[in-house]
Amino acid sequence: MTAAQTKTRREQILDTAAELFAARGFHGVSVSELGAACGISGPALYKHFPSKDAMLAEMLVSISQELLREGRARVKGASSTAQAIEALIDWHVDFALRDRALIVVQERDWQSLPHEAREQVRTLQRKYVDLWADQLRDLSPSLTPDTARAMAHGVFGLINSTPHNRILPEEATRAVLVKMARAALG
Repeated sequence: MTAAQTKTRREQILDTAAELFAARGFHGVSVSELGAACGISGPALYKHFPSKDAMLAEMLVSISQELLREGRARVKGASSTAQAIEALIDWHVDFALRDRALIVVQERDWQSLPHEAREQVRTLQRKYVDLWADQLRDLSPSLTPDTARAMAHGVFGLINSTPHNRILPEEATRAVLVKMARAALG
């Protein structure tokens, strides 16, 4: 059984919504178009989500939760700070290659998020940045917290450029991103 076959209907709807929102923008996709893409009527989507805004909120909050949860697990499982940074790089590259649509939606449709969800995503993202910054400061204690955060943001920008770059096959892209992230972090 593949991962796609084990996804719940709700997760399948979110995946489809992310692809459509990435291609045409949140406001460029109607509920009826979204329903049709999912193989159901637009109104049937309301069995799964109270609104299109709720879909956007859930997709961006849940990926932010996943990034932080898995990032923490990778750090916890590392035997050294250097290994933790390597694990964080690998994890973020995996995310960027797997969830390109979510990166585009986050970039373009951030302002469409309901206020409460936007604040929740901001909080989760700050914690994720701080997770990286803490590891960078453990490795290089002379870094200030702000410098370490800026370094983390710089690496995220590099890795999150993935949706806009389809020049190389995925494995070659992975190798380039890992190499560049390592170099950027010194």
